[in-house]
Amino acid sequence: MNEGHLQFLASPEWRQMLETDLLPWVDGVADLGEDVLEVGPGPGLTTDLLRTRTEHLTAVEMDAALAAALTTRLAGTNVEVIHGDGSDTGLPADRFSGAVCFSVLHHIPSAALQDRLFAELHRVLRPGGVFLGADALDLDVLRQGHVDDVFVPVDPDTLGSRLETAGFGPVAVEKDDYQFRFSVTKVGGDARR
Repeated sequence: MNEGHLQFLASPEWRQMLETDLLPWVDGVADLGEDVLEVGPGPGLTTDLLRTRTEHLTAVEMDAALAAALTTRLAGTNVEVIHGDGSDTGLPADRFSGAVCFSVLHHIPSAALQDRLFAELHRVLRPGGVFLGADALDLDVLRQGHVDDVFVPVDPDTLGSRLETAGFGPVAVEKDDYQFRFSVTKVGGDARR
């Protein structure tokens, strides 16, 4: 992630957007339950907000420095931080009541790896568990903000079929001017790979 993008994700402006826009949507769409998995917390502003809505939150962060900082900052709380790959967590199958990834998918360098993430989240969610996410649309202004950074946007028009291939039930997708949001439920107990 480039430095400018990382600074924005740690900014008061981003926190305000999360508090006034994203979290009310999350609260209105689904109850995440008591054991939630967050993929790609970055500096952890979403983690701070999510941890007040669940008994236990596991945050999987690929960047070693970000994972270490988050581990230190949230020591002694209801958050467990794991430095690792969200597409291969090594966590138990059928464990989590909910999973989230916010502004993460476009940082995964290929559609195949994004699909591996979907399959892994299906595996670790218990039947009836919800998966919620939000991500950037493919816009020139957003591409410009990702100079020297990975930017592989997901097409929201094909997301539903990709999630169904991973084993999820019907997906609900909403689009606005710069992003899309989605919610889906694990309908079966089989772990697809």
